Formats: sequence, structure tokens, C-alpha cells
Amino acid sequence: MKPVTFRRATRNDAKAITDILVTSQWFTYEKLYSKDYITKLIDQYYNLKRIEQEIVSINEEWHGYFIAETDRKIVGAIGGGMTSKTAGEVYVFYLDPLMRGMGIGTRLLDFFTKIQKYTYGANEQWVSVAKGNNYGIPFYEARGFIFQHEELAYGTSKEEQDISLKYWRDIN
Repeated sequence: MKPVTFRRATRNDAKAITDILVTSQWFTYEKLYSKDYITKLIDQYYNLKRIEQEIVSINEEWHGYFIAETDRKIVGAIGGGMTSKTAGEVYVFYLDPLMRGMGIGTRLLDFFTKIQKYTYGANEQWVSVAKGNNYGIPFYEARGFIFQHEELAYGTSKEEQDISLKYWRDIN
């Protein structure tokens, strides 16, 4: 396997990050949700202008994007923030579907977890996973996340039936 590097994203990475997020949305959710619904999510959350803004808008609530790259090609992106003084959360985390199973996702999550722990003081970490996401659920459970409860996904309505499973782990 080629070497993988992990770093904070820069504005120049916005197009590549957007491409990863969009590709991964379709790969992950094409069997769970309608094409119209996936398109709506992509248009709202994973458009180039928003990604560019999120790359430079860094604070406690949003740490910016961090990326995995190999051969100068971005193959994964993760982002999140603090939801309380000691609780970090992963808000977005996607890997190029062709790179699954190579350990890159685990290493990118570990990289981001260290940032939340040592830069922001997190001692616990949360993540929301779409109900039925058979890629994300086993990944997080294998890394020590424990299911806590169900809730409506961020920005959705009861009619859309987009349910998130909330997972937690101790990172002390």
C-alpha cells in the first residue's frame, strides 16, 4: 500500500473534498434513500461553496476538515466539533469507496480523535450514523462506539424518516 498522510484541509482541497463527500453519499445511501432526498442533502450540505467556507471557519464547535491523502490525492475527509466542554463529535466522515478496507478510515478517525482530545479537551466522542448504514455502523462499533439512542437526523423532518443512531465512546 502507498503511504497515507493526514493533515488539516486547506481551501485548495475544497473541490477534492466535495467530490469525496458526494461520491460517498451516493455509495452509502443509494439503497437507503430516494435519489431526490440524496440530491437534496448533497445540494444543501456538500456543495463547493459550503465546503470552502467550512474549511476556513474553525472554532470549538467546528474544527474544520481533516483529510487522508495518498499520492497527492484526497481519499478521505473527516470533520466535527465539541458539543460540550468534554464531548467531541464526528459530524462528517467519508472515505473514497475504493479505499475501504485498507485501514485508512481507522487511521483518519484516530488522527481526528487525537485532535479532539489533545487540542479541545474531549474525553468522550459521539457520532450519528444513519439507521441502516451497513458500512458505518460496523465500522464505529469495531472502534469502541456503543449505541445510545435513535433520533431524527440533523436537518430532517419526521416525514423524511431519516433516523440517526447515536453512538458514544470514552476516549480517555
